[in-house]
Formats: sequence, C-alpha cells, structure tokens
Amino acid sequence: MSLPGITILTKRADFLAAARARRVSRPAFTLQMRKSDVEDRIRVGFTCSKKVGNAVARNRAKRRLREIARLVLTEHGKPGHDYVLIGRRETTATRPFDQLCTDLETALIEVHAK
Repeated sequence: MSLPGITILTKRADFLAAARARRVSRPAFTLQMRKSDVEDRIRVGFTCSKKVGNAVARNRAKRRLREIARLVLTEHGKPGHDYVLIGRRETTATRPFDQLCTDLETALIEVHAK
C-alpha cells in the first residue's frame, strides 16, 4: 500500500524507537512521534494488538488509521519524522470518522509542541 508523500514503517526497530519517543493519547488511538533518520519523508506505522479484537476487528481498525493518516499527515505531518498510530479496543473501529481526523490533528499539534 502506498500513501502519497508517506513511507510505511515495516521494521521492528523503527517501531521500538518510536515507542521510546513522545506520545499523545486520544480516545481512539495513541500517537507516537520521533525525529527520523530520513529527512525528506514522513514515515508512519500502524499497529493494533490482539486486545483490539480478532483479525477482522484489527484489520478494520488499521484501515481506519491508514485513512486518517493519508488525509491528515499529508497536510499536518512534518517531513523527517516517524509517526506510529496504535489502535485501541472498540473505539478505533467505532469512533466517527470526522472525530478520528480531528483527534489526529490535535494530537499532532500537541506532540510537536512538546
């Protein structure tokens, strides 16, 4: 899958590095952000543990997270940063989509202000 102007994180080391960095929690997800080694690209990763639900529920949650990343990070994300979106049980899949987008926008403002 490809998002315009965004590279998808796939390596475990990148996820672990983001886990040690800044984080902001919202009702439907947690956002982790760190300065990246790649200066000209926004990199993003998505994860949902088994606590989110079965495979169908996890995949639905990740699809929603990918879509809000596509819409919001292309405008409000900063090149040279890695972002990881972590889904939450029930709320990631059920929260209204416009609220998910607003949550990501406010989380980005907050995480960059830290």
